[in-house]
Amino acid sequence: MKDFLRKLPDGDRRDFLAYSAKAFLGVGLMPALIRSSAFAESPAMATPAAKNVIYLYMAGGMSHLDTFDPKTDRSVRGPVDSIRASGSGIRISEYLPGLSRRMDRLAIIRSLSSTQGAHEEGRYFMHSSYTKRGTIQHPGMGSWLVKLDGARNPNLPGVVHIGSANPGGGNGFFEQKYAPLVIGNPEAGLQNSKIRKGFTKKEFEDSVMLTNAFDAEFHSKYDQKKTRAYTDMYDDAIKLMNSRDLAAFELEKESKGLRDAYGSNPFGQGCLLARRLVEHDVRFVEVTLGGWDTHTNNFERVQENSQTLDTGMSALLDDLERRGMLEETMVVLSTEFGRTPVINDNDGRDHSPTAFSCVLAGGGVLGGQVIGETDDQGKFVKGRKVEVPDFNATIAYALGMPLEKTSYSPSGRPFRVADKGSPVMKVFG
Repeated sequence: MKDFLRKLPDGDRRDFLAYSAKAFLGVGLMPALIRSSAFAESPAMATPAAKNVIYLYMAGGMSHLDTFDPKTDRSVRGPVDSIRASGSGIRISEYLPGLSRRMDRLAIIRSLSSTQGAHEEGRYFMHSSYTKRGTIQHPGMGSWLVKLDGARNPNLPGVVHIGSANPGGGNGFFEQKYAPLVIGNPEAGLQNSKIRKGFTKKEFEDSVMLTNAFDAEFHSKYDQKKTRAYTDMYDDAIKLMNSRDLAAFELEKESKGLRDAYGSNPFGQGCLLARRLVEHDVRFVEVTLGGWDTHTNNFERVQENSQTLDTGMSALLDDLERRGMLEETMVVLSTEFGRTPVINDNDGRDHSPTAFSCVLAGGGVLGGQVIGETDDQGKFVKGRKVEVPDFNATIAYALGMPLEKTSYSPSGRPFRVADKGSPVMKVFG
């Protein structure tokens, strides 16, 4: 048996051990149990607690040096000072005073590293755990969640993106029913979700019946997966139009005070909409804040963006906690890469994928901690890197998703939710 195992490739050997354990012991081994890693050394320490995710994506490459990983060297940090977070020795940028007061809920991972230094490729990798290829589209984390663990509200989509579709965060090779619903303006409600003015409900139902009659022969003749996907999409749209859950998209139902607390901007209102959608059992909601590609005027632009982020995320954490929802809702703050310690001639910072920061809260996360570190310049990770698939494996683990489960593309190629990533167990304590 030992000789047989030694001859197997690493991946096949892990699969053999995992499935043997399932068969003989009735348990499923996490990848972290069968791969050595300083960051995944004790999976028994954590119990998956998250049911949903609110994913705050900072598009453009958020400068870690001016937000969550400030340095003391004046030539690196420029005009930005750091402040000590409440109740801890952790220091973050002065641009984030609200989050500094809520550090007890945050786990900052400072040792993230990516292999992708261009925006589109970096976004794709961050969302899917796979590098971009021309032959296949990989599913994003939200689609994986709904595919593997199901939707909780039959009337609402399982995945919603607010502000941007974000390449790499779609349904990939999964069926259309796992695709995200994209909402451009969070304050506009769900567009085209009501019967056209002057059109009665009876007239609408008659038109749907007539359309189905015309399409019946075509659907019978071409009973294929893609054809059925379009039919399912229309059925789901009609079901949503008639559902009381449509009210989840109506921000005007919230008090003016609460709406103001989130910030009078698309990102802040997107965070509020995300909370409402999760409250209605939408599994994965992504809210995008763009404008982080700061090759010029880095400090002015990061300060403006940080104020928007700080206000919206702080209100979101408070709102979720007040409603008893934070423990079952993982809040993720991510970006595609960091920025250089060198300040260029345009008072900007350029792309730097070798080291950057992301943040986790809620969903079983132990707050008040920093995981990993970078060198004095913030250019490279010191010690063990957290690769992008590791970060996504951490989210998947918190949700109880089977990291070892293989799904197959239409061409028969095997894929996993976080590729070969190992969860960062220190996140959970």
